[in-house]
Amino acid sequence: MIDNIKPKEVTSIINSLISGVVPKIGVQHITVGRSEEINAFISSLEDVKNGHSLAKFWIGDFGSGKSFMLHLLNTVALKQKFVVANADFTPENRIYANDGKSVLLYAAIMDNIAIQTKPEGGALPTLLEKWIEQVITKVSEEQNISLSDIRNDQYLPLVQNAIMKTVNEITEVGGFDFASVIIKYYEGYIKGDEYLRRNALKWLKGEYKTKTEARQDLGVREIINDSNYYDMLKNFCKLFVSMGYSGFMINLDEAINLYKITTSAAREKNYEKILSIYNDCFQGKVSNFFINFAGTKEFLENERRGLFSYQALKSRLEPNKFETLEIRDFAQPVIKLKPLNHNEIFVLLTKLKSIFDLNYKTELNVSDEDITSFMEEMFNKPGASEFLTPREVIRDFLNILNIIRQNPEIDKRKLFGEIEISDERPNDLVALDSIEEI
Repeated sequence: MIDNIKPKEVTSIINSLISGVVPKIGVQHITVGRSEEINAFISSLEDVKNGHSLAKFWIGDFGSGKSFMLHLLNTVALKQKFVVANADFTPENRIYANDGKSVLLYAAIMDNIAIQTKPEGGALPTLLEKWIEQVITKVSEEQNISLSDIRNDQYLPLVQNAIMKTVNEITEVGGFDFASVIIKYYEGYIKGDEYLRRNALKWLKGEYKTKTEARQDLGVREIINDSNYYDMLKNFCKLFVSMGYSGFMINLDEAINLYKITTSAAREKNYEKILSIYNDCFQGKVSNFFINFAGTKEFLENERRGLFSYQALKSRLEPNKFETLEIRDFAQPVIKLKPLNHNEIFVLLTKLKSIFDLNYKTELNVSDEDITSFMEEMFNKPGASEFLTPREVIRDFLNILNIIRQNPEIDKRKLFGEIEISDERPNDLVALDSIEEI
């Protein structure tokens, strides 16, 4: 049933799902019921490849598969030669701030940059070195200097000038310091100066706290901060495209943390920044850029705290009034993820059973009929219709498989009968909902 799955993917899938998180690799092997969304996404990728930019909002309840969908989008985009990055909104980072919280989001994005050969992230040094090698090769050809000689100190100014010229051609804001730091990275790369290379990488990832420290280490005037981090993301997008990549896709999950910002002024500033990025994408102010936000229905539609509380966003994100549950519009900015139906969940659980057996090199005595019995027990429990999520179904199923694996004589039906349904929503969100109702 599971074709072309790698052992590393098998272990990642099982360990991650048992822990209640989405695996970073291998999600394509457990995808069910999302073919329409994926086909529409592939079409969108083609638009971005051709120089357009897009912003999408993936909306669904807790545990409904938003994070899974973003990881699946990653897998598809990587195969289409995109550079991708994932980051979660948290109480400590935001898309707009003036106290360092936005640059923390930027740093998380840069830490998680991935390419097809490094799908788990951490690919920024690989990309920089690949780009530098492209510049070196070009200078070597233009100056008729061999590739081995061009790396000598005497030719260092030639390569430095080429880096500065190339970066200045593709950047608009902060290009000089951006180029200067990449030159420092090149010097560290060529001379084997790990300290210099590490400091340059530290700057590019937004990890310098003060301009003084950056000037001492790298001789630059500015650092990446809350006010310019988005410009730097656009610079990187242009750099990646100049290298031959299709574009830069950023996925931002857990957007409910913006909804939970306590002060209305701060929330509004964050929504204003989302509007600015949205307008950049759809007005052609940025090219080859694709940004995805994942959040709950409350994050989108709540008129006091959600995106719909910001009128300019509400007018752009309201759904197509001609769309129904049966007739979908996947071209609009907001994609609402429908819950998996029982047939799709059955297919998913049978796939997981096969992957579980592969991971533990076993063949558990769990039949299709047993899986059906498990589902009947689970979906008929009190609270299932209100609170049951795919994440909870998956985790309970894998936990039961683990018990059966280690205790082969156990009564499976007894295990199924011990299933309990709980409300997985975070307590602070439940409290916010209660306040909204008052």
